Amino acid sequence: MMKRTGIILLLVLAVPVTYVVGMVLGLYGRHEGPGVITPTPIPAGTVAARARAQKSAALARGAPAQSQILFGDLHVHTTFSTDAFRGSLPMMQGEGAHPPADACDFARYCSALDFWSINDHAEGLTPRRWKETKEAIRQCNAVAQDAKNPDVVAFLGWEWTQVGTTPEDHYGHKNIIFRDLGEDQVPRRPIGAGGRVRQALGTLPLIVRVLPPLLDLPNRQRYFDLDRFVREIVAVPPCADGVHTRELPEDCLESADTARELFDKLSEWGFDSIVIPHGTTWGLYTPPGSSWEKQLTAIQNDPEKQILIEVFSGHGNSEEHRAWRAILIDEDDSVSCPAPSDGYLPSCWRAGEIIQQRCLAAQLGEVECERRAAEARQNYAEAGAAGWHTVPGVKIEDWLDSGQCQDCFLPAFNYRPGGSAQYMAALTNFDEPNDPKRFRFGFIASSDIHTARPGTGYKEFARGSMSDFRGARDEAWRRRIAFDTGEPEPRSVPFDLATSRVRAFQLVEFERQSSFFLTGGLVAVHSKGRARGAIWNAFKRKEVYGTSGERILLWFDLVSGAVGGVVPMGSEVKLSSTPRFQVRAVGAFKQDPGCPDYSIGALSPERLEHLCRGECYNPSDERKLITRIEVIRIRPQARPGQPISPLIQDPWKLLPCRPHPSGCVVTFEDPEFVSAGRDTVYYVRAIQQESPAVNAANLRCSYDQQGKCVQIDPCWGDYRMDPADDCLAPNEERAWSSPIYVDFGG
Repeated sequence: MMKRTGIILLLVLAVPVTYVVGMVLGLYGRHEGPGVITPTPIPAGTVAARARAQKSAALARGAPAQSQILFGDLHVHTTFSTDAFRGSLPMMQGEGAHPPADACDFARYCSALDFWSINDHAEGLTPRRWKETKEAIRQCNAVAQDAKNPDVVAFLGWEWTQVGTTPEDHYGHKNIIFRDLGEDQVPRRPIGAGGRVRQALGTLPLIVRVLPPLLDLPNRQRYFDLDRFVREIVAVPPCADGVHTRELPEDCLESADTARELFDKLSEWGFDSIVIPHGTTWGLYTPPGSSWEKQLTAIQNDPEKQILIEVFSGHGNSEEHRAWRAILIDEDDSVSCPAPSDGYLPSCWRAGEIIQQRCLAAQLGEVECERRAAEARQNYAEAGAAGWHTVPGVKIEDWLDSGQCQDCFLPAFNYRPGGSAQYMAALTNFDEPNDPKRFRFGFIASSDIHTARPGTGYKEFARGSMSDFRGARDEAWRRRIAFDTGEPEPRSVPFDLATSRVRAFQLVEFERQSSFFLTGGLVAVHSKGRARGAIWNAFKRKEVYGTSGERILLWFDLVSGAVGGVVPMGSEVKLSSTPRFQVRAVGAFKQDPGCPDYSIGALSPERLEHLCRGECYNPSDERKLITRIEVIRIRPQARPGQPISPLIQDPWKLLPCRPHPSGCVVTFEDPEFVSAGRDTVYYVRAIQQESPAVNAANLRCSYDQQGKCVQIDPCWGDYRMDPADDCLAPNEERAWSSPIYVDFGG
C-alpha cells in the first residue's frame, strides 16, 4: 500500500516538474507571425473626395493646387519589436499580439493615412521576422491595386536603436526607410545597434521568461510566446565584424556601433534610403549632457542620407532649445550639478533637496544635511540617466517636475536641449574653415507607437491603446517588475552600472515617463501625386512638415528675392536681398464620432473594436481655426565656440490670424538680413485653437504663489489609474514647417 502511494505521489509530482522542465526548455511557445492583412482597398471615390476637399481649401487660401498634401507616419512599431512584445503582456495590461498586418489595417481603415512605414527595432529582427516583415509590407501595398494612385503606400524600414552610457558614445535612435520593395532592392538583413540595447532588446534572463507564466497561469501562453520570441533572437549568431555587408550570410544579426558604421553599411548596400533621427531630446535613455556637435562631422554624418529629423512624436517634442542643462561637464570630463534656473529644476538638484529634507527630519544637523545634499547632487550627476537610483526609497511624487522643460510644448521626458532641432540648426562645424558644415534637416513628426497603430492622433481617446501607456496590472506585478529602491534613507548612494543588479529596462524612469506619453504626430508631404515615387521625391526635396497629430494644411514659401520664383519649405537658397515669405495654414477637420462606412464594411465589428477601438478618422465638413503663426529665426554659428542660445529667436515674430474656417494667410520679411550679412534659417509654426489632448498637462502640477511646482498628480500607466481616464487637458495642436535655409550671398 505504501509503495503504491509513493508511486502515485511521484507521478503527481512528476507532472508539474515535467511541465516546468518543458518551460525551461521552451517547448510551449509559438512563433508569432505577421498576421493576415484585410484585402479590401479604400474606395477610389473616398480617396478622390479627400483630394477635392483639400484642393478646395488650398484654392480658398490662394495656395498652389498642382500638388497635394498627404499625411503619414514614418515611425511605427509592431510586436515584432521586443519592447512592444513586452508591453503586450497581460502583466502590463497589454492587448496581446499586434503584428505588421495590424499596422497595415490600422493605417487603411482606422487612421486613414496616405502612407506609413514599419520601423521595428532591428536588434530583435531575426532573419525570419525580417522576411515576414518584407512580405507583409508588399502585401499591404498590393491591396491598393493601382500603384499610380494607391489608397495607402507602405514603406519598408527599421529602427537603429543606439544608446550610449555617456554623451561621448551616445548617437541615439534613427529610423531607416527605403524607397523600394523588391528583394534585390532592400537589404537582406536589418542593421541594429550593438552594446546595451542589443543586450536589452535581444535577450531576457530565463527566470524572467519562466516565472510570469507560473504566476499568471490563465494567460501563460502569451508569456510562452515571449520566451519563444527571445529564443529565436538568441539562436541567431552575430555577424562578423569588418566584412562587407553584401558578403555576410543572411542568417546572422548585423550591428553598427556608431552612426558612421551605420552610414557605411547602408552605402555598401547602395539602395535609396533615408535616415531619420528621433527622440533626440528624450532623456529616458539619453545621457544627460548629450549634444549633437559630435554628429556634425565628416565622420559621423551623411548629409545625403540623414536629411529629415522627427521633431515630435508620441514621446514628446524635440524642437525647442533651452540654455539650461541637466548636468555640467568640465574640460576634464568631470561632471557637476547645476543650480536651478528659470523654468528648470535639475533632477540632480532635486535629489539633494530630497536627501536634505530627510536628513533634517532625522535631526542630523544643518551642516551635515547640507553636506549630504551636495553628496546626493554629485552622486546623481555621476550616475547619468540612472541617477534616480541614487536616492533610496524615492517615489515619483518626490521628484516634482524636476528634469522637465516647464515652458516647452508637450516636451519629451527629462528634456535634453542639446539634441533639440533648434540647437542642431544653429550649429556650425568649422573643421574645414573654407567649407563649414551645418545640419539642414527637413522637419517631420510621427507616432513612435508600439501597438502597430500608425497615425493615432486623429482623435484624443483610449490612451492605453493609442499611446505607449503601459504599466503593471496590480500592485503585486508592480513589485515584481519594478526595481526595489529600498526604504527611504537620509543619505544618497552611488550608482555603478558595472556592479548593479538592475536589469536594462529597470535603469530608466518608466513610471514617471507615463505622464509624457502622447497620441503622436504626423508627417505631411507636398507631393506631385499619391504614388510611392512622388511621396519619396517629396521626402528628398524636404518639402515636408510635421503636425502634433491633426491634419493641418500648411504652406511656407520664400516669395521674393529668390532666383527662380517661389521657393517652398525645405529649400536652400542664396540671397543678397531682403527675403519675403508667405504662410498659408488651414485648420484640421473636426471629427464626427465613429467610423466611416468603408471601415465598417471592411472590418468585422470585433476587429473594428480591437484595432480602432470603435473610433476612426471620420472628418466632418467643419474645420478648426488657426489662431496665429509663429516665426522662428535662427542665425547659425559664424565662429567656433559662439554661444548658441542668442542665435535662436523663438518666436521672432508672432502673427495673429483672423479666426476663419478657410484658414489664415500672412506674409513677413526680414529687413535685417542684408545688414546682418549672415546665413539664416527660418521656419514657422501654425497654431490651432485649443482642444483637449491626452497628457497635455504632463505631471499635472499644483503651483504655489511663486509659480513653483509643489505637488504633482501623475497620469499613471498602471493599475493606479482608471483606464477610462485619458488624462485630457487643454492643448494647442500645431504644425511645424520644414525650414527654409537662406544663405547670404549669390
